[in-house]
Amino acid sequence: MSQVDVDRVRQRADAALPKTLERLAEYLRYPAISCEAEHADDVRRLAQRIRDDLDALGLDRARVLELDGALPCVAAEYLGAGDDRPCVLIYGHLDLQPVRGEPWDTPPHEAVERDGRLYARGSGDDMGGWISHFAALEAWFAEAGALPCNVKLLIEGEEEIGSPNLERFMDAYPDAFAADAMVLTDCENPSTDIPGLTVSLRGLLELEVTCSALEADVHSGLWGNVVPDPAMALVKALARIVDEDGRLLLGRMDVPDDWRASAADIPLTDESVRTSAKLVPGVSALPENGRPLAEWAWRQPSVTILSTTLPQPGHEKNAIRGAASAVLSIRVAPGQSRDELRDSITEALVQQPPGGVNIAVVERKGSSDAWLYAPKGPAFAAADRAYEKAWGRPLVRIGIGGSIPFVALFGRRFGHLPLILNGVLDPRSAAHGPNESMDLGVFAKAVAANVYLLDELGNTDLSADAG
Repeated sequence: MSQVDVDRVRQRADAALPKTLERLAEYLRYPAISCEAEHADDVRRLAQRIRDDLDALGLDRARVLELDGALPCVAAEYLGAGDDRPCVLIYGHLDLQPVRGEPWDTPPHEAVERDGRLYARGSGDDMGGWISHFAALEAWFAEAGALPCNVKLLIEGEEEIGSPNLERFMDAYPDAFAADAMVLTDCENPSTDIPGLTVSLRGLLELEVTCSALEADVHSGLWGNVVPDPAMALVKALARIVDEDGRLLLGRMDVPDDWRASAADIPLTDESVRTSAKLVPGVSALPENGRPLAEWAWRQPSVTILSTTLPQPGHEKNAIRGAASAVLSIRVAPGQSRDELRDSITEALVQQPPGGVNIAVVERKGSSDAWLYAPKGPAFAAADRAYEKAWGRPLVRIGIGGSIPFVALFGRRFGHLPLILNGVLDPRSAAHGPNESMDLGVFAKAVAANVYLLDELGNTDLSADAG
């Protein structure tokens, strides 16, 4: 490919932003909710639409990948840059979280622009993420008639249900994943002014804790203060594993001093937490207690009560329950042994049970591994250069407190390659909740960064170790 003025490619992308947002709005109208069987056909219809659009864009071998018992993936490629240029895989997902019962201010499957943000389910997670790459590819084809590197796209249809078949797709269609570097969308920026490179995720562990003492419920007036109360025992047992602020006491990790110092620059403050988490008046973020909030959110384990068997309002009765249980969600810190954390929590819960009740702790299905990555090598220097041009600053290394199974899978299967995790989310995006949105300024900068990233990676020797 002859020399191309990359700034002109960016100008093409900037000028095409209204058209790009129209395409995004069209995709967002599909209720492609992967966890609801009645929307499986919507996932498939959207996959076919994306395949057709990738084909029209000029990519080769645009196809819908199928496996028995799985929702589809979409794949396409461009290998016209030549054998002397690297191949970059761009991953995204087309499926959505459910919206039923959520208090949306606008129709969740209609893109609505308001105050510089685009509201719709999937706007940021992850339709906007991978569409920002589509727009960069489109600008390159429009300006140069070619791409500066070889590219493969893989758009998954099951990410929002934990990517249960993604590894099967990797095994069945290995050529669709073969690349020299990978750009994985679906990640967050710490603010609308600071671009983030995700380098860690917490894992997930679910435990069911059951306290039992009686064969059946008994009258609380007759037996209160005489027999153990499993509900009270459950509350007291759970209180053992958290501190006075409700943070998990067990399994706290040592974090390198240099990481902690850099985390202090992340704009995760009491004010930003109030706004992003929508705290009610009079409630503040938890105290730092010697650790920046970013460390608490990204690099330390945490616990949340997901459900209990305690009666709901309207179903009370004057009885001591025969048993009481709770399901706990444990976020496992990067670099932490999931099994060791489970064992330490179990030991703390079952020792000296309150009131002498029986306590059982059972691990539930659905766990996922934590992920910790050391980004190094020329691909990440290339990414920093690209973001300097688009955002005015390099990527900031950040973590995500949640668990993203596909990231851990890519890390296990392709951890020897550069894995660049970016996206269009920001702290106000409300992914997975009502009124999900994407900041339009972030989207424009993401498109521009992707224009430059293709060029930087295309002119970089990626043979050095990535991480």
